[in-house]
Amino acid sequence: MEHDHPTSRSGTEPVVHLRGAVALLGRFPALAGVDLDVDRRRIVLLRGANGAGKTTLLRALAGLVPISAGEAVVLGVDLRVDRQSVRHRVGLLAHGTGLYDELSVADNVRFWTLAAGAVLADAESAMVRLGLDGRLSDVSVGRLSTGQRRRTSLACLIARRPELWLLDEPHAGLDKEGRDVVDELVRDAAAAGATIILSSHELDRAIDLADEIVTLGGGVALDDSGAGGDGNVA
Repeated sequence: MEHDHPTSRSGTEPVVHLRGAVALLGRFPALAGVDLDVDRRRIVLLRGANGAGKTTLLRALAGLVPISAGEAVVLGVDLRVDRQSVRHRVGLLAHGTGLYDELSVADNVRFWTLAAGAVLADAESAMVRLGLDGRLSDVSVGRLSTGQRRRTSLACLIARRPELWLLDEPHAGLDKEGRDVVDELVRDAAAAGATIILSSHELDRAIDLADEIVTLGGGVALDDSGAGGDGNVA
């Protein structure tokens, strides 16, 4: 469902628009009134202590956690009314891989590519980009190392060409080469028009990536100065 709301300070409709957004996990307010605007093509780093609400915010923006109060609009879709419509336009890299252990790397990437309405050529190019082509593509996911599973999850995400990338600890489990690949993918996606919101314990690396920084604490967005930008925390 389309939803009218104020434009961002850039004069365009923000990709993410939150005002007083509340999300409950049971009775606990994991998000306790978040205000946030994120413009297209921006790379935003979420930081904060464990339990600050980073993972819940990413899952809420993906339409997986309901917003119980406030305003929450993603890609023009009002999440209070319709969480389903936004899901095929968003790519979430979560702590869990979302992969089928009994299927090969190639079958997993192809399955998620077709499920998102993308084409198989995107699956093949994604596997090449993540170093999963060749013999590794035929290996079942259950036999992969942690880093190889993470690369497979990333391939599934980029093959879908999402408009909004939501990355929860994307560098986790990867060696330096893999972390460098993640950074390159993020920069290329933003240059191509995507918006990226990520959390990472690799703060030095993530700060270099980010246009803006949002610090979460107690389920709300705190004032921040940003990195390479003005913070843009509404």
